[in-house]
Amino acid sequence: MPALRRNEIGWNERFRRCLYFFLRDELDSVLVTESLIASYKNFKDKKKDYPFVEMRELKPRAKLHGPEFPDHRHFIVIFNEDILPSDAKVHIRFFDSNKITKENLVLLSVFDLQDVFHQRMRYFEDTEFVSLLKRLVKADYALLIQRDPSVKARYRFGLTHFHVRIDWPIAVAAEDLGRYLRYISKDLYEKGERVGETLQQKLYEYYGFHHTVGGRRTAALVAARYLSRYDFISTVYISSSEARTLIRTSEQGISKYVLIRVPNSDIAELAKTVKMKESDFASAYLIDRTPEYGVGIFLVTYSHNEHSNPPPDGKVRELNPDYQWLNVGLQLLVPPPTSGDARPIQYSRVYS
Repeated sequence: MPALRRNEIGWNERFRRCLYFFLRDELDSVLVTESLIASYKNFKDKKKDYPFVEMRELKPRAKLHGPEFPDHRHFIVIFNEDILPSDAKVHIRFFDSNKITKENLVLLSVFDLQDVFHQRMRYFEDTEFVSLLKRLVKADYALLIQRDPSVKARYRFGLTHFHVRIDWPIAVAAEDLGRYLRYISKDLYEKGERVGETLQQKLYEYYGFHHTVGGRRTAALVAARYLSRYDFISTVYISSSEARTLIRTSEQGISKYVLIRVPNSDIAELAKTVKMKESDFASAYLIDRTPEYGVGIFLVTYSHNEHSNPPPDGKVRELNPDYQWLNVGLQLLVPPPTSGDARPIQYSRVYS
């Protein structure tokens, strides 16, 4: 079921949703920095060439394979508007044993005994929250951020679990999506094995991946599909060391952040567009500059179309694997989080 809309929730829930959106914007900036800017710095400090993403890799259904880059950060972060119910533990592994406590952090070798840790650090409002988050994303599996279950703290969000595993079969996730989009009525293979296999491949496309991608991205899209069954908003962030990309799935669709080269000729044109000197533009919009190009953060958004939205009449329909399920939306050059007053600029590159 999709998340309830604003007019379908209570006044307190509306206030909490506004807070959720505000905190998600903050989380966007933190994870863009951690995934892309920190990774770029890793390569530069080691005097290695950064493996920039090519534009063809950002087209829907792009099928590209490459090596894992150990110097590029990788993680999964799940941010929920509400609390996961206990029955979700069957498929989303969040138990007392991986709850964020100092004992568990030490036991699983994330912290040492001498490390300073206090429970307040887990909450967004604490000054040490970002430091804790950056440290925890280096732990494997996923992090879980959600609403504090305390009645007195109904508007507080914080890190609750780490080493979170996602254990929901791809076939079940594809069946769930197929029913939602009305390509099947009950069972994944009710129209034959070919349709069932195609639906599993289309599940990946629905979340912006090719069906041959690796385990971390598979786990993230399965988590996103599973969480869509609840009536609250969930956002899943995936930083991939193979794709060199930060992907965000949410009720707004799919977003991909990557680092790209911005040629000097484009820098001159973009600076004119925003009525800035080139030097000021570089300071506001680029994270690095070489004699030939600048390094910028590029955002591409993707929207679902008629083939990947439920049909208006609600009737079961035929699945055509040739139809593309995602359309490219916005293409933006995004200023780094340190440039808080600068606005993103339209910068069409995917099909250029």
